[in-house]
Amino acid sequence: MLRDTFPMLLDGASAPGSPTIWESSRFALDIDTNAPKAAHGLASATYELFVAMIEFGLLRRLNEIVTVTDTRMERILRRAGWPLRRIGTPHSLGNIPAVAGYLNVSAESLARVRSAGGLQGPVLWAPVALDAA
Repeated sequence: MLRDTFPMLLDGASAPGSPTIWESSRFALDIDTNAPKAAHGLASATYELFVAMIEFGLLRRLNEIVTVTDTRMERILRRAGWPLRRIGTPHSLGNIPAVAGYLNVSAESLARVRSAGGLQGPVLWAPVALDAA
């Protein structure tokens, strides 16, 4: 999507092409304004989403997730302890300043975001296969 839909955000750089880098085309939450908050004024669900993304990436042996986001979400990622490493400079997409960048997938990133969000353990789970009766 980055290469085909938002190439202007690459600032002339090549789009990532590696089995250890996956692209996130969208991530969002639709939560009530009264939803429980964690550190830095962010909703607890925001931390859960970010931790789930990192956990999934680690399970798939990814090093990074590349994404396109607006600069507001970039600030939220930074406040959550998962800063975006920009590929290029922000460009307006309509009225919205957008940027492309990398999100690190590592045990260190996972620990940092879990800690910032007050999460003690994994947020993803895998079902256990049931023995045939």
